[in-house]
Amino acid sequence: MVMLGAFSGAFGLLLVSAFTSVVPAVVAPPGGGATTSTTVNPAYAAQPGNCLDWTKKDLADINQVDCAKQHLFEVTGVVDLGPRYPSGAPYPDDATWAKISEENCAKTSLDYLGGKFDPFGKYTVGPLNPGEGNWKEGQRTVRCGLQVAGPGGGLLRAFGTAKTQDQSDVYDPGVCLGVTDAKSVGDPIECSKPHTFEIVGVVALPAGDFPSPEKQDETMAAECARISTEYSGTADFKARNLIVTWDTRVAESWAAGSHKANCKVGAPPNDAGLVAWEGSVRNPDAPPLTTANPPQTTAVSQAEATGAPLHSSSAKPSSNAPSSTSGSSVAPTTTTVEPTR
Repeated sequence: MVMLGAFSGAFGLLLVSAFTSVVPAVVAPPGGGATTSTTVNPAYAAQPGNCLDWTKKDLADINQVDCAKQHLFEVTGVVDLGPRYPSGAPYPDDATWAKISEENCAKTSLDYLGGKFDPFGKYTVGPLNPGEGNWKEGQRTVRCGLQVAGPGGGLLRAFGTAKTQDQSDVYDPGVCLGVTDAKSVGDPIECSKPHTFEIVGVVALPAGDFPSPEKQDETMAAECARISTEYSGTADFKARNLIVTWDTRVAESWAAGSHKANCKVGAPPNDAGLVAWEGSVRNPDAPPLTTANPPQTTAVSQAEATGAPLHSSSAKPSSNAPSSTSGSSVAPTTTTVEPTR
């Protein structure tokens, strides 16, 4: 089991968070009528083990869902900030919310996961806050939870409870990862648009003691060569100025049970960073892709590529990127929506 002390610092680097605020839902009273009454917002009723999903930016349609289905937030704990932030306390800014999350949600989420957390994996920790309007009215309850953030900082949907999921930072084959202004890896995007990598497969590294980076490279090089050939139908990557590349795992990830890594295709980097390309190398005559169950549409840690073979070890999250383990240096996003009445 991973000890808390070894990972408390990592949690500080992995606070997502959308610092998402919620709005109350309203429904017509029984029997109809012109008036409406405020009901308990699903987010305010959520308890540890519940999952939440929404599609609207203002979270007006937030709802509890079965964790086996797609969701954006899995509640790991409920925190009352009242003792520390009494009536009249100003609404926290982003930096304060990050501190609140680190102090209140890190251990809660680690305990929820049974003590095993991959600091370079797909999950990040963040708070679901009451929003500025409700804060001014005295609401101080915060839901701590786990989310999946893409390399570019956007929230991605998770599938299945985090308690039982492999935390490896992998995607299903066929997913393409965009490019940021800093020429680093971005969030998933259509392959017809400029992107840095196309995922062609996922390799489960052999079980046992942590394999050295050299041993991982040896395994991944052979497996990714085979997988990319099957995926592309023996496409001529060199003619398209593309190469086969892969990720590796670090000891902290391995200890948490993350033993899977991506095989991918990308363009050789230049002095400015990663090079974007368009289209897919997928064999158009191949049968439809079968995604994992549940799907593995999760974040991928990609360090700035500097050599051959081109791969990321996920060893060092960017010091300028507290919300992501990618090398994209993305600051935390903030969604603070006024509640509707």
